[in-house]
Amino acid sequence: MCKYCNTARALYYLYIRTIIYLVSIMASLRTLMFRFSNVVNSKLTCRSKTINERLYSVFPSYYVKPVVDKDVIKDMEAAGETKVMAHLNIKPAFCSETSSEFYDPVVNKFINFLTREGNKLRARRLLEGTFENIKRIQLERYHKSKPTEQEEIELDPKVILYKAVDNSTPVLELMKMNRGGQSYQVPVPVTEKRARFLAMNWLIGAGKEKEHKIKLPERLAYELIDASNNQGRVIRKKQELYRQCEANRSYAHFRWT
Repeated sequence: MCKYCNTARALYYLYIRTIIYLVSIMASLRTLMFRFSNVVNSKLTCRSKTINERLYSVFPSYYVKPVVDKDVIKDMEAAGETKVMAHLNIKPAFCSETSSEFYDPVVNKFINFLTREGNKLRARRLLEGTFENIKRIQLERYHKSKPTEQEEIELDPKVILYKAVDNSTPVLELMKMNRGGQSYQVPVPVTEKRARFLAMNWLIGAGKEKEHKIKLPERLAYELIDASNNQGRVIRKKQELYRQCEANRSYAHFRWT
């Protein structure tokens, strides 16, 4: 009986050791599969990035951007540059670009930022109403002012939009960076595309901060006029951003560390 007990005990220990050995093998295989999947995913992401970078532009770098503005084309014809461009490879123009006299890239970009839920027609009507209000407000000021002051009043809504966007465009912004377990607001220069986006977004946001009874075109018209004269909430917001950048200038070296 004792012999059978020893044999059963030995078989039981062997069974336990076998199970432990198989569990360890499965754990090691799981670790290897996890590492292998990470390597494969990293290679696939790198490959997708290279593919996206390659297919970002179908045309090589030596292709020239098209010129759609008629005034620029006339100047190029007078300078003889069109004869040189006739022998160059030119990219096709975008669908939004046209040689019409009503096309304006700044106005078109502002309409795109003003668009919500894909309703671009509504955004275009809002901007047209804003231009009408700007024209009405400026004409009232023009007729009420003295003859010596009338020359300083701008009546073209597009010119007012250009001035408002240029005056609201920032040069610096604060970026959050983690260094040594702490977060710092580091002043960094802004790219041209990012700066234009911030300026137009601030103007649209200031136009939306209104009472319920006041409509957006009316409020946005006053904001654009104030920004074109270096006044208003958007200009104060930009100046406040500059003061914060000036206060955090001691953290500027974190950009390179």
